[in-house]
Amino acid sequence: MKKQQTQPTPETLDRIKSVVGPQGWSLDPNELADHLVEWRQQWHGQTSLLVKPATSEEVAAIVRICAETATPIVPQGGNTGLVGGQIPFHNEILLCFNRLNKILSVDTVNNTISVQAGCVLAAVQDAAEKVDRLFPLSLASEGSAQIGGVLSTNAGGNAVLRYGTARNLVLGLEVVTAQGKIWDGLKGLRKDNTGYDLKQIFIGAEGTLGIITAAVCKLLPKPRDVVTALVALRDVAAALEFLTLSQTACGDLVSAVELIPRIGIEFVIRHVPDARQPFSPLNEWNVLIEFSTAQYPGTLRPTVETLLERALERGFVLDGVIAESGPQAAQLWLLRERLSEVQRYEGGSLKHDISVPVSQIATFLDQATRAVTAAIPGVRPVPFGHIGDGNIHFNLSQPTDMDTEAFLNRREEIARLVYDIVVSLGGSISAEHGVGVAKRDEIRRYKSAVELSVMKSLKHALDPQGILNPGKVV
Repeated sequence: MKKQQTQPTPETLDRIKSVVGPQGWSLDPNELADHLVEWRQQWHGQTSLLVKPATSEEVAAIVRICAETATPIVPQGGNTGLVGGQIPFHNEILLCFNRLNKILSVDTVNNTISVQAGCVLAAVQDAAEKVDRLFPLSLASEGSAQIGGVLSTNAGGNAVLRYGTARNLVLGLEVVTAQGKIWDGLKGLRKDNTGYDLKQIFIGAEGTLGIITAAVCKLLPKPRDVVTALVALRDVAAALEFLTLSQTACGDLVSAVELIPRIGIEFVIRHVPDARQPFSPLNEWNVLIEFSTAQYPGTLRPTVETLLERALERGFVLDGVIAESGPQAAQLWLLRERLSEVQRYEGGSLKHDISVPVSQIATFLDQATRAVTAAIPGVRPVPFGHIGDGNIHFNLSQPTDMDTEAFLNRREEIARLVYDIVVSLGGSISAEHGVGVAKRDEIRRYKSAVELSVMKSLKHALDPQGILNPGKVV
């Protein structure tokens, strides 16, 4: 029978403190402040104790105490999540992984890297770089995001088109269950057909089914030749034609394809001193495309130049620039990487992380743009994102003559308009940011009763007391 969750008693807190020692917990308001609000300032939480275990065994011991006392616990990685899944809202124990941050091993023959959950994503990339390998998962928050949180949310990023989401880059996991037991699944196997693939249950579960403490991830050959280009396109339909042409000509050498609207480039140029206008005049729709190969430098550029010539002849591409160097490529990527951040300087922003079949992107953008502009005249749509995998960040900046609070108060109404269109086209209301609390209630509208029932059954089976990240996802 499910126990009633309780607020932690002083005795429970003392038991947890004794597990991690004086360096492993904190009630310092200054330290807590960094963990109790997410970076967009949308969700604020509270905790009875910030606990910082240094080993998986300490995590397991903490969870055992929580299980015995029906005390809820919230795991938090680098606190870069955008849907509130990492925030404790009801004084739960807050589990921080900053001390679980070791690179455990690197195997260049098996092409794997084993890391603890608190390793920052950039550190994993650097460790791969040192042995002439690539860990391809790349996010704007990679300097802060931790691998445990990245896997728990099945993060996407800029290279999903070629390498897949976080889920595709994991071979094994170590997980602490809701009963405080350690499942050691740290295997570097690419084939293991011995029953349920347990790791996939925990990836993307946002810490509601178990707590990831370590992972074995894939490494890949390091690209030696990278060509980056920014092209102006006739319209969104032309962007999709250009994508098809690029993949037909280059196959999986296409590593990233990012849609960027003119208004997005204008925002970045306006608010980022180092940003430069790529060509003049700016076009309404643009695509940043990157090609990469493990072959030696100089082999790709002729192929890309021929591709762009064909696209120009067919009328897909109206203008374009190919980066001549690494710094020039970084300048082009700056226009995409800073796009989400700079919207805050334009007032209130309503953000929708959605996906639709690639073939439906143009239809979605047309229908959604017409719907939101009819609802809020003067609204400034800033849709951008990973068109190669159908993931569009359909963000809306407030009208220049509208009060910010009044605009943000339309959040639920506008989300319903956007999400109804997304689902009608066979899409998802969350492509890469997860569910957390932001979309927990929304999925009840868009998922079938059967799907929700299976999710709840899985949650109850693995966490019958509901102590792991309560109130999130389901």
